[in-house]
Formats: sequence, structure tokens, C-alpha cells
Amino acid sequence: MQILKFTSKGIYCIPGNFYIDPWQPVDLAVITHGHADHAKPSMKKYLCHHFTKPILQTRIGADIHCQSVAYGETIYINGVKMSLHPAGHIIGSAQIRMEYKGYVAVVSGDYKLQDDGLSTPFEYVKCNEFVSESTFGLPIYHWLSVSEQELQLKNWVEQNRKNGKTSVFIGYSLGKAQRIMKALEGLGRLHVHYSIARLNMAYESAGIQLPEYQSVDLRNGTKELEKEIIILPPSLLDSQLLKKIPAVSHAICSGWMQVRGARRWRSADAGFAISDHADWNDLLTVVKATEAEKVYVTHGQQAIFAKYLNEIGINAMEVKTSYGEEEDYSTKTETE
Repeated sequence: MQILKFTSKGIYCIPGNFYIDPWQPVDLAVITHGHADHAKPSMKKYLCHHFTKPILQTRIGADIHCQSVAYGETIYINGVKMSLHPAGHIIGSAQIRMEYKGYVAVVSGDYKLQDDGLSTPFEYVKCNEFVSESTFGLPIYHWLSVSEQELQLKNWVEQNRKNGKTSVFIGYSLGKAQRIMKALEGLGRLHVHYSIARLNMAYESAGIQLPEYQSVDLRNGTKELEKEIIILPPSLLDSQLLKKIPAVSHAICSGWMQVRGARRWRSADAGFAISDHADWNDLLTVVKATEAEKVYVTHGQQAIFAKYLNEIGINAMEVKTSYGEEEDYSTKTETE
């Protein structure tokens, strides 16, 4: 039986007549999470988790037609039994489980196993076919524990303070920025770009308490930010505004920082391998746990990861999609 079809508009559920994270306008879009590469504008109707709804309204428009459901809540669409399950990627991120005539397909979206204390922890879902990302689908990618990552960030700030430096962290406005904030809790007031402050409200509306912060607009001057902690989106990485911050020392927080050359390439003062995606071992753990008979590997290192899965006896094939830009620091545009 075939439930899913990969089309020019996106991943299509055939019996349900709906799409998951489509990149072209459709009548019904089921959204895994609020990053811009998975949640596009111009859909007639959106369906997502309760925590994702305010994100879509903030980023796409307050007047969008959007229905939201809880994790594990069952709804039926044209005979397809559908439910959302935690993906652990960012707040509200969900795996889409679809069951039709006893056959189960799961589209995982983006996911991670590490519990960051902000996102609902990942839930294993058994299925017949599984769609997996592979952003960091190479053996070289292996993340430190969350506590080790947080300690790295705190130590760097303390060292900068001793040297009279202003600590600037570069991280995406949705997901990464909030993890950085949580890691730096207790080190004083945090200054965040207004785009981050805007999305912090989605966390606060879900009852998640973030450390004290202040929205900052660098266009209004930077004198008062001396020796402070500032969190900015990647769109400002090469901007003149960043260079105007006094005694600035800036760090990029991204899984790509696992590779030393990535930090040198961006001329950053520091790089921390902190990602909202699964590393190599966790990708393998999840795929094996699904016990899927067929695995579709999307965005990232899909050719290598799919090849390896086949070598270890898991039937896998790579699929091209329009996802995967939110960890890409090669552009100035923030596309989470």
C-alpha cells in the first residue's frame, strides 16, 4: 500500500488528500513546525500543534485559517486517522502519523533526541514507512550533552567579561535563540534582537518561562551594550551593525560548528556545535526504532545516509525536497 507521494508541491497523503509541509499553495497543509522552510505562506488552511499556531500567525499572518490540535489527539481526514507526536526539534514541532486501513506512515519533519528543556521530548512512533531528515547525516556529527553545551557558552561569556569584551551569540530567532537564552540564565540580563523577542512570545504563551531579557535595536546605538550579552539572528552576521558593537566577540551556534573550517570560514571568534537536529547516532537510533519497512531520506546528507541505511539492511531511498535551509549560514537571509 502507498499512502505518501512526493510531488512538486510537497509530500502528499494520497487517501487523505492533504499535504505535509508543502512548498507550493495547497488546500490543506499539515505543518510539522514553524520554521520558514516547512511553513510557507498562501495555504488555504493550516493544521498544526497548539504551540505552533501562534508562530504561524506571527510569521505568516494573524488572519490565516489555522486549526490546531494537541499531541496524541486523533482526527480523521477522508478516512485517514491522523495524529501529531513530539519531534523534539523546537516548540510545537511534531511528527505526522497517518494510518489508513491498518498501514501507518510517519513524516517526522525535523527532529532531535536531546531534551533541551524547552521542546516536548521526542516520541518514538512505530510505522510501516518513515520520512526522515538527514541534515547532519554524517558520522562526523556528534553533539555534546546539553549540560556540556551550556557550560561552554557560560565559560565563554565569563572569559569575555574578563577581557572587557561584549559577547554576541548568533542563533536563529526560533528555537536556537531560546536555547542560548536558557543556557545563559543567571549571567545577567540578556539583550535580544527584536525578531527574537517577537518569537519569545510564542514560548511564553505556552507557559515556558524564559530568562529576563530586553529587546534591542542596534540602529539606536550600542554604547550601553558594552560588556553585555547580545543574541542576534544570522541575517546580521555580516552586517555593519554587528561591527559597531564595542569590543565585540561573536560566536556562531550551529551544528555546522562541529567542523573547525566552518568557524574560520565565517570569521567568527568562536563556534559552538549546538543544533536542533539529530546527530548521526540519533538519526540511526530513530530510524531503527520505527521498525519501518521503507525509509525516505530527505534534506541534508540524504545520499550518504540513505546509502548507509541500505548497507545495514534498512530499505531506504533519498527524496529531494525544498527543506533544510534553517541551518545554512551561507546566506544572509534568515530562513528558519
